[in-house]
Amino acid sequence: MPNKKSAIKELRKTIKRNAANAKMSSKLKSLYKDNLKQVVAGDKKVKEDFKKTIKAIDKAAKKGIIKKNTASRKKSRLMKKVNTLK
Repeated sequence: MPNKKSAIKELRKTIKRNAANAKMSSKLKSLYKDNLKQVVAGDKKVKEDFKKTIKAIDKAAKKGIIKKNTASRKKSRLMKKVNTLK
């Protein structure tokens, strides 16, 4: 447990940040999995949801939740699978 006032405040900030990052990460994973399920099912609505997923991936990369190359790889693999539906 921190002793100094500034350390206590920093701990509070860290806890809030971790919660926000965990929420964003969880949302990103669920969006990604939902898109993969739609691709497997052959759902035509996948194009609309695909845009939301790409936006979420870009936001997560910008905020540092996932790395830039990880975001690029996820988008590329998802895009490849979505394009097979045509």
